Amino acid sequence: MAKERSEQGARRLSGVFAPALTPFGADLAPDPRRFVALCRWLLANGCAGLAPFGTTSEANSLAVGEREALLDALLAGGVPADRLVPGTGCCALPDSVRLTAHAVRRGCAGVLMLPPFYYKAISEDGLFRAFAEVIERVGDDRLRVYLYHIPPVAQVPITAGLVERLRKAYPRAVAGMKDSSGDFGNTKAMLDRFGKDGFDVFVGSERFLLENLRAGGVGCITATGNVNAAAIAGLYDAWQGPEADRLQEELNVVRGLVEKLPVIPALKAIVAEESGDPGWSTVRPPLVALAREKVGPLLGDLRERGFAMSGLRG
Repeated sequence: MAKERSEQGARRLSGVFAPALTPFGADLAPDPRRFVALCRWLLANGCAGLAPFGTTSEANSLAVGEREALLDALLAGGVPADRLVPGTGCCALPDSVRLTAHAVRRGCAGVLMLPPFYYKAISEDGLFRAFAEVIERVGDDRLRVYLYHIPPVAQVPITAGLVERLRKAYPRAVAGMKDSSGDFGNTKAMLDRFGKDGFDVFVGSERFLLENLRAGGVGCITATGNVNAAAIAGLYDAWQGPEADRLQEELNVVRGLVEKLPVIPALKAIVAEESGDPGWSTVRPPLVALAREKVGPLLGDLRERGFAMSGLRG
């Protein structure tokens, strides 16, 4: 569940966060009503907070104005701003500044920021300038940036050297990282180097949650938090207990079943079945909805393990 800590007056985040799935209508427009309903359900069922407009949210298939409108809809729908860490990193600097400033003005707990990811083999100086320009142009002491390291997708890494430079220049604004490298050695290196200095590290998969907590990390921001948050939060709450390794193994099984398929369409198919709302299966191109013949076996395998999204239907 939600955990809050403070250091030198700054609120710090920890726990299980979900990069909330974005629902689309038949016309492929985002559906704010269903988005708000899912996000409220996630907060009531294990999530400490949400990272809307992350990778699993199909964020880079959304226009800037669509992201702003959906964030406003969440707040108008009663989702607390201090439980939100929206994704704001874009290829274009003005887009990142606009989204980041909007999130800060609306009182969000922080922002999750991708590096500019279109150009590859970018120098550390170039990436430092990109993040620094956003921080400087937003120019608000309330800004808390969580760097989003996802080299398998972005192919633009956030190195320890870059973190060190950003932390030195903006020690209050640069609050932490989501490490979606899939390499816990990288996570551990970040924790060893910066963890004692108030830099909070989330892993990008619950597969590494127990290792992360044991090494001094603060939680996870995970795609499967959209469907299995209660169980993931169960490990977060019990990580120092005797059942922790067993709970981690159980989480890994569920994660493995989802990862056998394209993850975003699979998660949307699960939500569609569990909510009784087939519209949840819709994805924006270039993604393609999960084929019907694959949905039944996935749900069957999950339910054999007691999986259910209680209270989502109706």
